[in-house]
Amino acid sequence: MQTVVLIWIGLMSLWSFATMGYDKQQAKKKGRRVPERKLWTLALLGGGIGAYFGMQTFRHKTRHTSFRIGFLVLALAYGVLILYLLGLRMPGSLIL
Repeated sequence: MQTVVLIWIGLMSLWSFATMGYDKQQAKKKGRRVPERKLWTLALLGGGIGAYFGMQTFRHKTRHTSFRIGFLVLALAYGVLILYLLGLRMPGSLIL
């Protein structure tokens, strides 16, 4: 089950990263954009890490405080989940 969750987070992160890149490209050429709701949905459903790194890599949505903070929080949460699933515990951490 842990492997399935890790694969899911990886795939959703790749999808989120690619979607951020695509939306930035569309913004530059004034094409059809990806709705912000879809970007948030992808991030919430496991793609928080990819969404955050996509935002940073493509310099996309960085002026929106909700994206900057929200995607960072999701990326950190999924990072902690990954560490937990891999069995890596920090000394003195709250994760049991």
